[in-house]
Amino acid sequence: MDIEKYLADTAPKVDGAIEKYIPRKFDKGALLFKVNQPLYSYNVEPLNKAIADPIWDMLDRGGKRWRPALFLIICETLGKISDYCLDFSIIPEVIHNGTLVIDDIEDSSEIRRGKPCSYKLYGNDIAINAGNAMYYLPLLPLMVNKDKLSLEIQCAIYEIYAQEMINLSMGQAMDIAWHKGIANADVLSVQDYLQMCAYKTGTLARMSAKMAAVIAGADRELVEKFGRLAECIGVVFQMQDDILDLIGEEFAKSKGGVGGDISEGKRSLLVIYTLQKANASDKERLLEILGMHTFDQKLRDEAIAIIKKYGAIEHVKALAEKMVVDSWTDVDVLLPMPEAKEKLKAFAEFLIRRNK
Repeated sequence: MDIEKYLADTAPKVDGAIEKYIPRKFDKGALLFKVNQPLYSYNVEPLNKAIADPIWDMLDRGGKRWRPALFLIICETLGKISDYCLDFSIIPEVIHNGTLVIDDIEDSSEIRRGKPCSYKLYGNDIAINAGNAMYYLPLLPLMVNKDKLSLEIQCAIYEIYAQEMINLSMGQAMDIAWHKGIANADVLSVQDYLQMCAYKTGTLARMSAKMAAVIAGADRELVEKFGRLAECIGVVFQMQDDILDLIGEEFAKSKGGVGGDISEGKRSLLVIYTLQKANASDKERLLEILGMHTFDQKLRDEAIAIIKKYGAIEHVKALAEKMVVDSWTDVDVLLPMPEAKEKLKAFAEFLIRRNK
């Protein structure tokens, strides 16, 4: 199956569903006001300037929309093909874009998807508020369509949401503490990194998969196994991001250049593995450059050369593939529909091997 085409075909449908609930311009007919009616006035201008505009500025920058695609594939795999599945699939995608708005402020980033970061365009106050709004606005499909779901399913979805949003904050805390140097990051293990990723990057993939499985009527065991598979996909996606940041010129261009993670002082798995394997001189130099938070490309390239010297890229690629294969094996035996199952497998493999 051509996953790139599937993602390209799915993305505009997802954007259409997002716009249904989070319009580019709020007016009195917005679904938001049907579930949360104003008591005094419909003054939508500040909502448009400070919520709709920054939200759609971020969403219109693109992105693969792979989390809602994963949601829809799981629904299909479990035999649930309903129009409202598309509406629910926007939940993790909008949240994901909200995290990007907030992350860029926390990391003092300059560029996101080829444009100045949201806070650079709108200011910290508007960007923080809009990013936070993106954590909650995508719950509107649940409020509007609650008559289509049993009370048990609604409760399960809200529980998944709350659980995973807590995990998201935990993962971000670990990442910030390590690359800001307020917690000792020089002795991190592979397991430490994987836990941070499971919290941070695995969270929204896991949310997507578990919500889809619940809506499709899967039992608890299968919901958890889908969650584990999706978590692995999310973690592997992050691993591939880390690799592409160092060697993918097209990918890195949209983030401000090759080695942006070096400037952040990020403790990626590539860095952790290198620090474990490097001689004393190389280890000291890599830590020195990471501690500079420099944008000097020569210094970035020097750090990348040290990472490559110890085979970190090949090691991380091999670990990523093993993680997905292992988690796929747990799900494979429980899935009934061969064609949809192959689509899910192809989807997972695509995310491991993508180059942008």
